[in-house]
Amino acid sequence: MSALAKKEKVSAIAAAKPAATIVPFSGKPVSRIDFKQIGMTTLRNVVPPVVVLALILLIWQVLCSAPDASLPSPHVVWQQSYDLIVSPFFYNGSQDIGLGLRVLVSLQRVAYGFGLASVAGVLIGAIIGQSVWAMRGLDPIFQVLRTVPPLAWLPLSLAAFQDSNPSAIFVIFITSIWPVIINTAVGVRNIPQDYRNVAQVLRLNQIEFFFKIMLPSAAPYIFTGLRIGVGLSWLAIVAAEMLTGGVGIGFFIWDAWNSSRLPDIIVALAYIGVVGFALDKLVSALGKIITRGASAN
Repeated sequence: MSALAKKEKVSAIAAAKPAATIVPFSGKPVSRIDFKQIGMTTLRNVVPPVVVLALILLIWQVLCSAPDASLPSPHVVWQQSYDLIVSPFFYNGSQDIGLGLRVLVSLQRVAYGFGLASVAGVLIGAIIGQSVWAMRGLDPIFQVLRTVPPLAWLPLSLAAFQDSNPSAIFVIFITSIWPVIINTAVGVRNIPQDYRNVAQVLRLNQIEFFFKIMLPSAAPYIFTGLRIGVGLSWLAIVAAEMLTGGVGIGFFIWDAWNSSRLPDIIVALAYIGVVGFALDKLVSALGKIITRGASAN
């Protein structure tokens, strides 16, 4: 074989070999942040709501700009409620405080009432879900009680506790517990039989079965009930505070109505909507983390 032929053969073999791969010292592949993809995702999630909000404000401004308009325009709201908008945490006395502080007071009551409802609802729902007879007997009662409006419970709670703060917490509790119970019971009823068979083979007691089998399996249903419950809790506290008084966001709306401060009411409604949206997203994110994204919608 001539030297030229040998040289061509070596070149062909070298070309057939795969290119050398540079492996980082850590042994892990280098991940690059795709800023373009992040930017596009942000635009898709942020731009549409901003555009819709701008259109709503524009239509609102046009409809309420007339001198005889019964509702204030966005410009009037900004002028008359400027302090409430830009300074949510000011404190000038027991009743002259910012809406941010009022929201925190209301959230504290929601935390107590909804926390108790979550624990009690999961436990009661788990017990009911284990018994077909309990499910058939109690489900119709729960379906009836959950339709009772929050304010309908307030006179009974005031008569029982003789104080506005525990009465408001009880209204939150009794309003938000029903979706937690119902969804937990349904989730327990839908646990696959294979999981129950494994628990019997491993001879798990009731406590071990509850934490190792029941809770992980029913978690998507439980967090669906918790999302519904936290929304009902926020609705209940605003309604209850309108009648029980105090410094919460609900009483602020009622006091502003009695004082004919419509711009302040509109600002308070915006606070309520944003906080309610944040609570729903918080429970949803917690459910996705615990259930690894399998939370039911």
